Amino acid sequence: MQPARRTERDRSRRVLSQNFLHAPDAIERIVRTARLGPGDLVVEAGAGRGALTRALAARSGRVLAYEIDPELGVALADACAPLANVTCLAEDFLAARAPAEPFALVANIPWALTARVVDWCLDARSLTSATLLTQLEYARKRTGDYGRWSRLTVLTWPSVRWQLAGRVPRSAFRPVPRVDAGILRLERRTAPLVAPALLPAYREMVELGFGGEGGSLYASLRRRYPRARLDAACRAARLAVDTPVGYVWPEQWLSLFRLLRHTRSN
Repeated sequence: MQPARRTERDRSRRVLSQNFLHAPDAIERIVRTARLGPGDLVVEAGAGRGALTRALAARSGRVLAYEIDPELGVALADACAPLANVTCLAEDFLAARAPAEPFALVANIPWALTARVVDWCLDARSLTSATLLTQLEYARKRTGDYGRWSRLTVLTWPSVRWQLAGRVPRSAFRPVPRVDAGILRLERRTAPLVAPALLPAYREMVELGFGGEGGSLYASLRRRYPRARLDAACRAARLAVDTPVGYVWPEQWLSLFRLLRHTRSN
């Protein structure tokens, strides 16, 4: 039996990871989670036909809606034509510069591009928050929902708060994807938990800790820090010495850094 032939449109959707959000209740949840105000600037990546765009426009000051697919770009422009506060951009969002003024990103992003979109958000210094629909598993891994914490989350925790803000069922999308989505919320902290001048040292410690020595954070840090001081720091941070690095809370990392940052190795 011959496999079903995909049309050009089907192939385009597959390449661009296009699963369009259509459920009104899911759209409302995302907009509510974004906590927008009437004067806020919002950037939307992968705006599609504008279902989310219209809801964002009703809750914010201005919306910059990016859509790289030419066919969808026409539909987006038509849908948003009556909205004076929406600018439709037929451009690659990932190649765009972040606005100079503070802005929020809200998007049902192409799932195949999740890591690149998140990196773009972390690099955008004027971004105040990002509310992203991602695969549920990705959102859970990045926010410690499995009880484990990723290197990226720990590295950026002093400046960015990561939160799993909810789940959206796969039935809310067309075409229906294979898995549910998660609402991933990133918030840039107004007061970083580590002074900017100390962030390179904090990140160096995190990279050392995730270096894979013996499987535990203690074993990795022992390569640089004196045993007595490290033992005392782990006790103060309520951290067992055999704890695998992925199970160390961001708050424990911060405690260890503060306790160890003046320590010199043997």
